[in-house]
Amino acid sequence: MSTRKKKTHYTDPKADREASNYDKPVPSREAVLACLAEQPTPLSFERLMKYLGVTSEDDQVAMARRLRAMERDGQILRNRRGRYGTIDKMNLVRGTITGHADGYGFLVPDDGGEDLFLSAREMRKALHGDRVTGYVSGVDKRGRAEGVLVDVLERRHQHVVGRYFNENRVGIVVPEDKRISQDILIPLGDEFNARDGQMVVTAITQQPGARHQPVGRITEILGDHMAPGMEVDVAIRKYELPHVFPDAVLAEAARFGDSVPGDAIASRKDIRTLPLVTIDGVDARDFDDAVYCEPLQGGKGKGWRLIVAIADVSFYVAPGSRLDKEAYERGTSVYFPNRVIPMLPEALSNGLCSLNPGVDRLCMVCDMEISPSGRIQHYSFYQATMRSHARLTYDEVAAILVHKNEQLQSKRSDILPQLQHLYTLYKTLLRVRLSRGAVDFELPETYIEFDSNKKISCIVPRERNDAHRLIEECMLSANVCAADILDKHKVPAPYRIHAGPTDEKLTALREFLFELGLSLSGGDKPQAQDYADVLEQAKERPEYRLVQTVLLRSLSQAIYSPDNIGHFALAYPHYAHFTSPIRRYPDLMVHRIIKNIVTGKKQAKTGSGKERKVLEKEQHSRAQAQSEHCSMVSRRADEASWDVIKWLKTEYMMDKLGQEYEGIISGVTNFGIFVELKEVFVEGLVHITSLGNDYYRFDPTHHRLTGERTRTTFRLGDSVKVSVSRVDLDEARIDFELLELKSSQLPKDRKTDKKSRKKKSKKTKGRRQSKRKKRR
Repeated sequence: MSTRKKKTHYTDPKADREASNYDKPVPSREAVLACLAEQPTPLSFERLMKYLGVTSEDDQVAMARRLRAMERDGQILRNRRGRYGTIDKMNLVRGTITGHADGYGFLVPDDGGEDLFLSAREMRKALHGDRVTGYVSGVDKRGRAEGVLVDVLERRHQHVVGRYFNENRVGIVVPEDKRISQDILIPLGDEFNARDGQMVVTAITQQPGARHQPVGRITEILGDHMAPGMEVDVAIRKYELPHVFPDAVLAEAARFGDSVPGDAIASRKDIRTLPLVTIDGVDARDFDDAVYCEPLQGGKGKGWRLIVAIADVSFYVAPGSRLDKEAYERGTSVYFPNRVIPMLPEALSNGLCSLNPGVDRLCMVCDMEISPSGRIQHYSFYQATMRSHARLTYDEVAAILVHKNEQLQSKRSDILPQLQHLYTLYKTLLRVRLSRGAVDFELPETYIEFDSNKKISCIVPRERNDAHRLIEECMLSANVCAADILDKHKVPAPYRIHAGPTDEKLTALREFLFELGLSLSGGDKPQAQDYADVLEQAKERPEYRLVQTVLLRSLSQAIYSPDNIGHFALAYPHYAHFTSPIRRYPDLMVHRIIKNIVTGKKQAKTGSGKERKVLEKEQHSRAQAQSEHCSMVSRRADEASWDVIKWLKTEYMMDKLGQEYEGIISGVTNFGIFVELKEVFVEGLVHITSLGNDYYRFDPTHHRLTGERTRTTFRLGDSVKVSVSRVDLDEARIDFELLELKSSQLPKDRKTDKKSRKKKSKKTKGRRQSKRKKRR
């Protein structure tokens, strides 16, 4: 049994400071925290006063005020019994807020624990994206853990983009991001001459609290709500995308001039005579990869030599330079339907780093020897100087190789042999891809065409031809070689990793497939081949698109990480991004590492074993932080692009109210079904209240809604006919009304034609009449 006595009085470490600040000083916050930290249980106010030596009534009143301030600042917490404790000992949850348009939100814990539901009342204290601390206060009516916010650790939003309104001399900004449900008050004089209804950027001057809304000052007027290109300007501000290059960055890019320096050419391998070509989309402006193929020496059947040359961005963008810091912050180029926000200034992205035809360019080369069976037997990386011999488009190459267009073949006769070698190699690599079991989802992609006013003129499907696939296989080969050399030299680098399905998603997937008469092999750890087998089983079935969608949703998102776990969907044990350093920062990082390896500049592992381990840990931590940043900016770019596309498609549908379309159910939720129109590739919602006079039960495992009374079923992938009932551009929302049920939605006892229903009606009517006669 311990004989140690509990401490019953605490010396204030900040007593001198308190005495200099107040005529009647009381124990400091530090003394309160020290006292509570040493106690095994929370303390009542009386016991805390006793331990702190506060005896007079006036001092206790002052201490009560101090404790309330410490509560408000998140330093301490008072539980339901009125006892005080420190945050660390009160089981507080730290995490990030995810807001909802209806006012409530969730606290998503940093440790991956259960999300805490935050009522609209609690959400008054913070905005979507804020980092906070809170605690579990109970369980709501739906069985969710409910939380109370204690402190805001970090404010996510300093600027908010939204629409300005002025009513009765009271100005507000309604945020464009609907996850921020609080309007921002704009005091008189801080409206920056904005007009009612305009899109603006607001600097938040007072963050929200329990008793007041956020207050702001308009700093930028973007323009009228429906102005051409407004959707991109809004997305840039909403997602805080860096879009203006500082003058110092532009000056640094400009100092390289417009031609390759002679000393750089002299120190590299010269491959300018090789007929390397670029193959890209017709609207591409930056060309960062070129290819060349020839049979290996020794005659037919000996395999191929494949060269993939990538623009050497690392020559111009040095680590720690202004260009490098700006490129890292951006992380990726952001592609909108009618505009690009580049990662690098145009002097580099469309100039010195773009493999334009007929000019000298510096490059990093992956030179591969590929066997007749399609296996990479040998590869090497080296720095070179190249000259593109042609700028080709996918459609042109497909016309030459697939459709045998004689006119184009004659026009490109100088490079035709190497194009034919590329095509032969592609067919071999494709066979290897299929035998490897890589998952190839064939979901439709669309392309938006604009008129002269920057408005959508039409939405068309983007067709992938063999030229697209040819380049894809070449890039995959180079990326695999890049990952292999990184793995061999054990250098912390941003691998592109893709994890398989979680146990929970795997169970739900198998239940879904079982109902369709399909099965996923592979046990607890299925591989890509097992997924590919399911796709092959379902290929000729009407549910093929449904199966593809469900398989895709069972997988996680690919990310960057120094922890190489392989790429599930591509069925590669290691994979990295190497082929697009103009537009992706991870590729630039990989280039630098490989360049250090091939030039012998990699960091030597000197010092003791302990020192090396410390160094390796530091390098891994740095690579982890860089990888997380690159994954974040990649997701940010995707979300911004999706937002713009959604807004444009909503605007496109504004004049189509009442029009009827055939569609496919693309999503099923507990509040309705999402339908993608077949003709225009636009998605909208059929709310559950529009599905008919019935109660519908949502089955997330089988992705369907089923009526309790009618047994009518709406399932992912089903065909429906709808009309456009509502288009709300502010919400970027399209509502459909269900017009016609297909046979797949109807239960068996309702799949009868009109004649049979009439016959049944006549029989029923006859029986009723005969019963009446008998009663008489």
